[in-house]
Amino acid sequence: MPPPASRDDDPVGRLDDPDFPALTMSQAAALLGVQAAFLRSLDTAGVLQPHRSPGGHRRYSRHQLILAARLRGLLDEGHTLASAEVILGLQDELADARADTARLQATVDRLRARDADR
Repeated sequence: MPPPASRDDDPVGRLDDPDFPALTMSQAAALLGVQAAFLRSLDTAGVLQPHRSPGGHRRYSRHQLILAARLRGLLDEGHTLASAEVILGLQDELADARADTARLQATVDRLRARDADR
């Protein structure tokens, strides 16, 4: 039996990779419900750096679309692009801190349970 194909050898498997640039600008814009100019403006501002095809066309990953959607939500609420970037950074830091806290709490709980069994 041959070894399992790596993600790079399996074009369909790459679609599961949230960082794989599978979508063209027009597909990304349609999914987000925005104009292509919005995505170009994020690229120009350096907020979102899409991958480029060999022909120079922008390609977007699911991860990038999530970021663009989050930015769009904040911009729609009246935030400037600069403040939206800061807000997203703080939201991500808070999510990371909460995940760290949950992992640490699980470790404390496991150690307490182990000590109680002794």
